[in-house]
Amino acid sequence: MANSKSLLLGLLAGGVVSATATLLSAPKSGKETRQDLKDHVLEIKGALEKVKVNSKVLSEQIVQTSKEGALLIKELSKDVKDSIESWKSTIEPHQKNIQLYLTQIEERLKELEEQSQATS
Repeated sequence: MANSKSLLLGLLAGGVVSATATLLSAPKSGKETRQDLKDHVLEIKGALEKVKVNSKVLSEQIVQTSKEGALLIKELSKDVKDSIESWKSTIEPHQKNIQLYLTQIEERLKELEEQSQATS
């Protein structure tokens, strides 16, 4: 118990001595220090207000950019789809001709094969 009392008394005495030393060695008066604190608080509030406004502007820009991006992607996908459809319609007649030529070549090969077997 005596150790607790002496520890508490030592802490209290140390606190009083350090508070007195701080007050006596302070470069400014209490009034000036309070004014400085008020000024700093106002600066911080102003900075926070700017951050709030800037974040709101940034949020609106992100939303606008997202909408524009979605619109561009939609237009691009439509253009790509139209291009593919156009390419398909251009290729289709040629595809049928190629298929016809392949069928004719197969028939000629069968005829040549039959002829070569008949002559052997």
